[in-house]
Amino acid sequence: MITNGEFYKTFISRDNYYSDKDIICIENTVTRLINLNTSEQSPGMLLGKIQSGKTKTFLAILALAFDNEFSITIVLTKGTKALAKQTYERISSEFKEHERNDLVKVFDIMTMPSHLTGWELNQKIVLVVKKQKDNLNKLIELFENKYPDLRNKRILIIDDEADYASVGFKKEKGEVDINTTAHQLEQLRNIAKKTSFLQVTATPYSLYLQPETISIKDIEFRPIRPAFTELVPVHENYIGSDYYFSENIQDENLSKYLYQPVKNEELLALRKRDYRKIKIEKILTCNIVKTLRSALCNFVVGGCIRRLQAEEKSETPKKFSFLIHTDSGKATHSWQEEVVDALKNALANAAESNNPIINELISSSYNELLPSLSLKKFHIPNINDVTSKVKESLKEDWVMITKVNSERQVEELLDETGQLRLRTPLNIFIGGQILDRGITITNLIGFYYGRKPNIFQQDTVLQHSRMFGFRPLEDLAVTRFYTENTIYVAMKKMHECDVALREALHKNPDHPIVFIEKSLNGSVIPCSPNKIALSKTTTLKPYKRILPVGFQTIYKMELLPITKKIDTKLEELSLGNDLLVPFLITKNDALELIGLIEKTMIMEEGYNFDWESMKAALIYLIDLNKGQDSDKIWCLVRKDRNIKRTVSIGSHALFADAPDSTKNEGLARKKYSIDIPMLVLTRQNGLKSNEWRDCPFYWPILSAQEKIKPTIFSEQNINS
Repeated sequence: MITNGEFYKTFISRDNYYSDKDIICIENTVTRLINLNTSEQSPGMLLGKIQSGKTKTFLAILALAFDNEFSITIVLTKGTKALAKQTYERISSEFKEHERNDLVKVFDIMTMPSHLTGWELNQKIVLVVKKQKDNLNKLIELFENKYPDLRNKRILIIDDEADYASVGFKKEKGEVDINTTAHQLEQLRNIAKKTSFLQVTATPYSLYLQPETISIKDIEFRPIRPAFTELVPVHENYIGSDYYFSENIQDENLSKYLYQPVKNEELLALRKRDYRKIKIEKILTCNIVKTLRSALCNFVVGGCIRRLQAEEKSETPKKFSFLIHTDSGKATHSWQEEVVDALKNALANAAESNNPIINELISSSYNELLPSLSLKKFHIPNINDVTSKVKESLKEDWVMITKVNSERQVEELLDETGQLRLRTPLNIFIGGQILDRGITITNLIGFYYGRKPNIFQQDTVLQHSRMFGFRPLEDLAVTRFYTENTIYVAMKKMHECDVALREALHKNPDHPIVFIEKSLNGSVIPCSPNKIALSKTTTLKPYKRILPVGFQTIYKMELLPITKKIDTKLEELSLGNDLLVPFLITKNDALELIGLIEKTMIMEEGYNFDWESMKAALIYLIDLNKGQDSDKIWCLVRKDRNIKRTVSIGSHALFADAPDSTKNEGLARKKYSIDIPMLVLTRQNGLKSNEWRDCPFYWPILSAQEKIKPTIFSEQNINS
């Protein structure tokens, strides 16, 4: 039974700071840390979401642990001075009353006094330690040689951003080696005898997807395996990946308006200084940076609209931020700073001279933001007031551009709360991964993202998502997310995987998720999770839909015979029954139909679809059913459909992604597809007026059955 003492009461006594769900999470975690005897191989896991309040939760856990047997807490932070300083200052602030009363001492391991007295050693101690070689060596020395009695006290290690430098291996010149930090943590875990471990992260994939054991250079590395997982409650005002990567763009909600595509040629032009591609003197009309120009105009117009809305309510207007993160290179950041500065100056000059182009750009952005503002019926200032406010902001230099690509710059820019300081009403930050974990960018209403590695690492990419966090809907209505489609699709897959993992952990923490892969012979087999590159996956869960998006059909002369062949095939399979009612077909028939449809589609640039993976997923889903119809799949046909090829979202268009509907086909799936998956075939008329090639075609949707465990399915052929 845990005791709620003076340390913990300091935290939970604050009005509305911790909800009932927060308190349950905190107290459950400490109870399990005490009772489950967590070991170096199986620590506790505190799993939150990016910028969702994990720090305030683990600080309350730290306080409650001090009330219950624990004497020392080691807080491991990401290896940056800025974050270590931020963590130290926050912990000192939270425990200042107890420090004043000589109940606790908070130290940064690198700046702590050279000698601690017995008086100090008998207080509760918090050590803030960067996950970096010198920091960890000093920590090991502290316990091993300097104050060996400390190792006999009960110690809690809180590993913040646990997936970052805590585990894993590196490969150099063909040799696999353990990460230095992981090796040092292994030493630490062997020294301390009464230690409990709590790992805190929003991206747990490197922790859950480790090999069993491995020996490297005669050192046996024992992987960290969570003994338990406690989910951090998410506040109702939290805006996460659900908003940015909704199921389909036809849904009438704010998320429909968030994403705006960026062409790959624009990202390439912004990577390297080239005055032939980007003509600085014509920056307001240069076509290659069309989306960046639109993004910055949307940011200025959106920020001014929010300030006018605040003035209308007699509230103090907020300051807003915009982030550009497309590359880690400093040369790229300098080039982007030059381009953005040129845009800012050109806009200011146009406002000063009343050049008609400024009115056109403001009007375009105003019309872009209008649909999302109208959706929630927020007060919408008229175009004249907005134009006046935007011109004022440009003339009076409200827009500040800051390049951030070093630790020193981050330290200089952080305010007392650990957030990037917003000095003017409109702040544009340009940088790389230095702005990811632990750095909060407040009031972010624009994010221009272009990191496009050969392999998307889920932990890294999701941590780049600085647009997640607590956001009022009024801000969200003027928020936009700009990225290239390949990146967006990869991030959407990561979101789906993340949701599936969390749901599975909530239901069954011990066996949360199934991992399968497609082998070279085309079969689907179970696999070790550490073999999977998560951005190359499809997440299968109840009623999950798999379908091609972003395509054009082949021409009528070739398309029509295939469509007629499918028509005939479906008539035969339905045995003359009403096609509107689902009917069972065999696995081979379903594969044949998908094979025919595959020949009719041409994917557009930036879009791709793995037909072989769709077939492999279909086989896997069918094989899950061991009942009477073990080799069957439901087939649902819908005819005479007229979906438009693209959907207008504000001033731009996206490819349609919902040939089915939740009200119609969705109800049929829930009625029939309990143990057996469903193949939905929508026969589109393919009208020229809807941007097709004036010929009917079939658009397939594979839908998973209700009774399926969340599954991560690798789309890569892996030689097993």
